[in-house]
Amino acid sequence: MSRPTRRDQQRSAVPAARPATAPAPAPTADPGSTRPLPTVDLLLLAVSIGGISLSGPLISATAAPALAIAFWRNVMSVGVLGPYALLRHRAELRGIGRRALLLAVAAGALLAVHFALWMPSLRMTSVASATALVTTTPLWTILLMRLMGVRAPRAVWLGTVVAFAGVLVLTGVDLSLSPRALLGDALALAAGLAAAGYMLLGAEVRKTVSTTGYTLVCYATTAVVLLGICLVAGTPLAGWPAGVWWQIVMLMVAAQLLGHSLSNRVVRSLGPSITSTAILLETPGAALIAALWLGQWPPAAAYPAVVLILLGLVLVARGGRR
Repeated sequence: MSRPTRRDQQRSAVPAARPATAPAPAPTADPGSTRPLPTVDLLLLAVSIGGISLSGPLISATAAPALAIAFWRNVMSVGVLGPYALLRHRAELRGIGRRALLLAVAAGALLAVHFALWMPSLRMTSVASATALVTTTPLWTILLMRLMGVRAPRAVWLGTVVAFAGVLVLTGVDLSLSPRALLGDALALAAGLAAAGYMLLGAEVRKTVSTTGYTLVCYATTAVVLLGICLVAGTPLAGWPAGVWWQIVMLMVAAQLLGHSLSNRVVRSLGPSITSTAILLETPGAALIAALWLGQWPPAAAYPAVVLILLGLVLVARGGRR
């Protein structure tokens, strides 16, 4: 009679090693479940949309160079966030890994490019057109992710086609107005592309770094890069009346601290689909504020184009959720 091999002994031991009533694995959370959304975060999101919507009209109305506004907006944000971050997150800032730090710096550089392109575009085309085109960030994000090998659902590509059709209609309308307006459209589109890279890098950093730590490094880098751009371009950084400085402070509070920071705060609980879709309300919000405050009414032919862009972005957000 042959002796049992070592493999036979291991096989016979496996059933005995498992309990007779092994608990079933816990079900994973369904991202599409209908759990109630946090009321506080929804209110914070509404405040964020209001702050971001005020950004375009405020920049257009402020009598200072666009690059200088972008620079001081970030410097003031660092001045507000810096003391809190150094007090509450000093250990985290010291322990940020090399990779996360480099990605945060790269994100800040892309944010500087975004500001350097978009803010001048507001002086070259209408607030409605510039805002609609810069909010194509989700489309650029999808295209960049596709280049990295991530396949998007069919609804996302349908939304991309619809939104870009709106872009073509809008740029055609602005071309009929002036080449300067068309150049403003191009700057706003490029600003949306830069913002897409900024968001992708920021999402990677946020896996290991808190919102406060990441925001401080990012805004500080943005301010340094914008300072270099202003010096090279010969942009004056001072010499304006007190009213201009108060407008820049208002822009920093509304768009930077309340707008961008609150969006980063609620995206964790509400999810990227709801947050990104809600941010699309910036376009009609900014257009309404510009019309009532600055008397800047877009041409009638621009409205269908803006509707197409918003429709496409909604399809992208809903498809991206799947």
